Amino acid sequence: MDTIGVYLFTGFMDSGKTTLIKETLVENGFGIGSKNLIIVCEDGDEEFDEEKLKEMNTSLVFVEKKEEFNKTFIDQCVRDYWPDNIFIEYNGTWEVADFAEEVLPESCELVQVLTTVDATTFENYLTNMRAMMMEQLFLSDVVIFNRSDENTPKIKFRTAVKTNNRRAQIVYEKKDGTIDETPEPLPYDITQDTIEITDMDYGIWFIDAQENPRKYDGKTVKFLALVYNPDKMKKGTFVPGRFAMTCCVEDIQFIGFKAKYEKSKEIPHKSWIWVTAQMKTEFAIEYKGKGPVLYVKDIQTAEKPEDELVYFN
Repeated sequence: MDTIGVYLFTGFMDSGKTTLIKETLVENGFGIGSKNLIIVCEDGDEEFDEEKLKEMNTSLVFVEKKEEFNKTFIDQCVRDYWPDNIFIEYNGTWEVADFAEEVLPESCELVQVLTTVDATTFENYLTNMRAMMMEQLFLSDVVIFNRSDENTPKIKFRTAVKTNNRRAQIVYEKKDGTIDETPEPLPYDITQDTIEITDMDYGIWFIDAQENPRKYDGKTVKFLALVYNPDKMKKGTFVPGRFAMTCCVEDIQFIGFKAKYEKSKEIPHKSWIWVTAQMKTEFAIEYKGKGPVLYVKDIQTAEKPEDELVYFN
């Protein structure tokens, strides 16, 4: 028997999971000529038309308790329905991290994880349920912010996703169902001779530079940095960066750039400096490919800031 493709749809209740599955199957014609199974793990306002699904050779199964949603259950579904594809509308309160290992039997392969997010409530979730919200996005291949409009803070949303899942593709869907392809504005002027990066903008700059290094190729930047330069560091290189809080205190991490500087051994480890450097796109082992490398033009000693952390909102 061929491996069964599994498509996992995550997100909180009423974020648009059911609608997305219906659009994928009915409007986009996914799985035409195939036998499909939809497993629904929670009841939302939107419902499936079972008669319509039958016409499309698609079956529907419901499961309510997380303890029942396991490899044994999926195995039984495979034996009962023999599907080519399985679409799972996941419960928004269930953990996602160990889904592939704990739930999927060997006959199934996780092909794609899609997460739906209500753009009108995302900021509220970030403020009050950030850890749970980020857990929803952790495995996502595609994050769809639906009900977006001109007031949607795209930079904030994108940064919140990318700090936890850099590979995720982000899509903004308007209330009328069309895709918003308007470019996301940056909070700093990239056309300046020297781009000054504030603490507030550091996280956005870091993510954007990692994703789009060629955008910054040849640009000069200036920013306040904490030095990572232990004795074992190779001469001529060091890492200027900042500790950033991505989700909560437990998720604080150091994010910085590879920098080249002839006098690197003169810069004390864990010291604070103002860095002015030209950015170039180069292959670096640290990036496992091409990425932004800083060629230092000037370094000035600096005082430790009142708040050593940078944030992503």
